[in-house]
Amino acid sequence: MMLADAAAPSIATQLVGSGLIGVREGLETGIVVMILAAFLVKGGRREGLKWLWGGVAVAVVMVFGIFAAIHYGTSTISGLAAEAVAGIASLVAVVIVTLMVLWMRRAASAISGDLKAGMARAIEVGSGAVFLLSFLAVGREGFETALLMVGYAENTSGSSWPLIGLFCGVVVAVALTVLLYVGAIRIDFAVFFTCTGALLIIVAAGILAYGVRALQTVGWLPGIAARAFDISRHFDQSSWYGTALAGLVNFRPDPTVLQVIAWVVYLAVVMTLFLLPRSFLRSRSTKATRPTPDHIETPAA
Repeated sequence: MMLADAAAPSIATQLVGSGLIGVREGLETGIVVMILAAFLVKGGRREGLKWLWGGVAVAVVMVFGIFAAIHYGTSTISGLAAEAVAGIASLVAVVIVTLMVLWMRRAASAISGDLKAGMARAIEVGSGAVFLLSFLAVGREGFETALLMVGYAENTSGSSWPLIGLFCGVVVAVALTVLLYVGAIRIDFAVFFTCTGALLIIVAAGILAYGVRALQTVGWLPGIAARAFDISRHFDQSSWYGTALAGLVNFRPDPTVLQVIAWVVYLAVVMTLFLLPRSFLRSRSTKATRPTPDHIETPAA
């Protein structure tokens, strides 16, 4: 399903764009699984591994099911209804992905300890709790991936290439996770997640602009005729750069004013929050929780 006059991204662009998402999100998920598996092995709880992998497997199937439902389900409707679904799905995806990216930025330093503590409690409860913990940990990351892929599902008219690219990216991520686990390679995770997080924000900005255009087409947002600029005569959407920009950031040569405003404001605000030093975020959090004089108890006379 596409906006009326948009050109579908090339196969290569669809594969690369969705593949990058697969690698980033897959590696993030792989690290979570690696932490949980290492905790079980080092703690002499190998019997819990089968429940861990069971939860992972079910979560992966769920994620691909969600994506397939979105990807192929939206191709069964057309016209203004299709644009409405595309717009709403895109905006929901942007909100959830933004929250998750910013949360990951703040919680990254404590995520290992939190996961280990959660697994320790799950072991005490039983095998079902281990299964549920791994399912939720992987499912949360996978749900983010499925939502990110909405932008590709809505922009490729039912093509299967984004799903193939996502699968290839996940395979690469699994291979990298295994190599990390056995100590064959090392990755600077701070740099990796900062770079890929910034990339996801740029992708999300494009999805936001796409959603705004879809809702303008339906008539739910104003300004469909107000073009910010139009370089259609000089911009070949079927060229390699045209399809690359369309596939990666949903760029089009004739955006509306509202699309440009949404893209610029979102990118400026979210990227700034994402790139703020962790020390600044911690200091703000400390100030927010520090008791004020009104809350300080005075000693009894």
